[in-house]
Amino acid sequence: MENEVIKQQNDREKVIVAQNVGVYFDTRMSQDDYKSRLFDILRPKSEEEKNKPKKIWSLKDITFDGHKGEILGIIGANGAGKTTLMKVISGILKHDEGLLHVDGKVTALFSFGMGFNKELTGRENVYLNGMMLGIPKEEIDRYIDEIHEFSDLGEFIDQPMKHYSSGMKARLGFSVASHLQPEILILDEALNTGDARFSQKAAEKMKELVKNAKMVIIVTHSLNYARRNCDRLIWLDKGRIREIGDPAQIIKNYRASVPKRPPRKRSLELVKTETIIKDRPVIEAKNLGVSFKLKNGEFWALKDLTFRINEGEVVGIIGHNGAGKSTLCKVMSNILKPDKGEINIYGKTSSLLGYGTGFNPHLSGKDNIFLNGMLLGIPKHVVEAKYDEIVEFSGIGHAIDKPVKHYSSGMRSRLGFSIAAILKPDIFIIDEALSTGDLSFRQKATERIQEMMERAKAVIIVSHSMSFVEKVCTRAIWLDRGTILLDGKAEEVVGKYREAMGGNKKRSKLKQIKQAKSL
Repeated sequence: MENEVIKQQNDREKVIVAQNVGVYFDTRMSQDDYKSRLFDILRPKSEEEKNKPKKIWSLKDITFDGHKGEILGIIGANGAGKTTLMKVISGILKHDEGLLHVDGKVTALFSFGMGFNKELTGRENVYLNGMMLGIPKEEIDRYIDEIHEFSDLGEFIDQPMKHYSSGMKARLGFSVASHLQPEILILDEALNTGDARFSQKAAEKMKELVKNAKMVIIVTHSLNYARRNCDRLIWLDKGRIREIGDPAQIIKNYRASVPKRPPRKRSLELVKTETIIKDRPVIEAKNLGVSFKLKNGEFWALKDLTFRINEGEVVGIIGHNGAGKSTLCKVMSNILKPDKGEINIYGKTSSLLGYGTGFNPHLSGKDNIFLNGMLLGIPKHVVEAKYDEIVEFSGIGHAIDKPVKHYSSGMRSRLGFSIAAILKPDIFIIDEALSTGDLSFRQKATERIQEMMERAKAVIIVSHSMSFVEKVCTRAIWLDRGTILLDGKAEEVVGKYREAMGGNKKRSKLKQIKQAKSL
């Protein structure tokens, strides 16, 4: 049977042929811009940096075929070389050894919102991105209404993208890339911030694409998503292909390779978060409202929110893209001021709003640790004392001395979380910051969040991962169009959210709201 499957694959048209492909970075020949070189020249070097290898191989001996009509998934730990491989296939990077043949035009979507101009509207960015992909304006005209409808942006399509949430950017980016007739579509962590409803739409669209185009390649840390939607998986490990084959078997082997966490005094990874919740408020909001002045009038991103978070709670904020989750985090972080009502915060807030937010791309990871520490108001001597622990927890290794602009989204996520978590905040807010973390790091992060409850006043997490919210959070708040739809125990709220997502699509939203509020 296995030989028959191999024969069928060999008989299929090959769209990508890679033979012994390798990519290395020469640390002596920096390709950085002048600003990065200046930072590097002025920064003192440690003995370890002086003695590090001159060539670092990001990819080595990569050999595989990509077949017409398939959805090929790429998985692996952060730093395994996934993004580098996608950049080689898309022609952004030139490989240093081996042979690579790509039969078709590649359309690549690297993370959410890349290539968008935040001052332009969504509609204007559709035309900008389309023309960057070489699509004539007349052809974009034919697809613009379909892109608008698929993205579910509604009136926001004509608003500046600086008002978009990360999920809204992800939806528009995918809608553009998937509708402008791509031959080979690459999605590198592009749907990590998508909600369940849009992820399902995207999966259906990809299956439709491969019938008319050549193939789709997905880089993802969501193993369940990969198993459901990919025909084959490539498992990358430290720049090399560890295994290629059936998604279910590859995922099983990958999960088995993740090191088991050492036993602790109390198990944190597999049990529900247990904290002592005190009747002492950390955050109190009353009739909270935030509005944006848009081109066609005033839009209320948050409206009449009233809630109280007590000391000891781990609160998950869930809801569709555009529900107001990121706006609420910015209000709780004092980045935004409410236009209506009031919010009182009793304690010092440390926020991680998305991966890599607040990083200077030209500085090294090490320099950014100290920069972020100062932004959080942490004295330099405290950051110095915690520096080794931060680096060790992040798992970044030698890359800590490289400019952050060379980091993958997962590496930024890990470093950002490590800085914020180890510097002991009073109130810790995480907005989609772990969406690009690999399986091993998410386990470590889950433990760290639960450990933090021994000293932090509260932890607030925005996530589209319902299993993560169920496991880690003691409570969940479901936002919908800027209002609270449901607030209660994490399992109950997540259950109702899943029920609404999986129910009859023709059921009216009003009925869903009434059912949820009647609990």
